[in-house]
Amino acid sequence: MRTNFRATRVLLAASLVLGPAAATTVLTAGSAHAAGTIPWVCETALPSQAITTIDLIAAGGPYPYSKDGEVFYNNEALLPAESTGYYHAYTVKTPGVSTRGARRIITAEDGEEYYTPDHYASFSDIDFTC
Repeated sequence: MRTNFRATRVLLAASLVLGPAAATTVLTAGSAHAAGTIPWVCETALPSQAITTIDLIAAGGPYPYSKDGEVFYNNEALLPAESTGYYHAYTVKTPGVSTRGARRIITAEDGEEYYTPDHYASFSDIDFTC
């Protein structure tokens, strides 16, 4: 299981400043989630193919598709606004589909990873603590 370092830092800071009980509330809110627009998804709730993709990303490849790792431009503006090159997209294989399919993992420079099951129509921030 990978560690979500940003979430760990937020949790630690919250528990130091506000006490352990408040840390859970801060962690659930998340800094990118202040507006409540990006839901969390537990890593354990992702399809097994997404876990395989996450493991490949952590290992630096090799990736099954040449487009994996390309810059994701966030044209849909559903993720927090950042400069070009901040996000990168990776294919999550879909069983029974001969093309790349619609599922992706999006990585961010701050270490966050997002899952989209529907080709960027929606995103969930991956929580590696559950």
